[in-house]
Amino acid sequence: MREISAGEARDILAAGGATLIDVREEREHAANRVADSVLIPMSEFVDRVDEVPGEGAVILICRSGSRSARVGEWLESNADVDEVINLEGGIIAWAAQGLPYEGDAPG
Repeated sequence: MREISAGEARDILAAGGATLIDVREEREHAANRVADSVLIPMSEFVDRVDEVPGEGAVILICRSGSRSARVGEWLESNADVDEVINLEGGIIAWAAQGLPYEGDAPG
């Protein structure tokens, strides 16, 4: 699984080269989120894995990059996805780089 910075993720997403999946829980996602991210909470991921697109890259995001890395490892071993990418530092890193998000400041 590849790890990328928030800036790299922004560039890939802007080019239409990936789907951004937020693996945080609903209350976290409601508080702040990257626009157009797809919410599939870690606690529901196994049951909802069929919602993950098999074609193209999938970028996983959480608060700090830890949960999304664990989900990414599972996804690589248990699903047929072209490329699994973890956003290093999560939404905290995204916001710290001044990239746009909706809701309250992550922290």
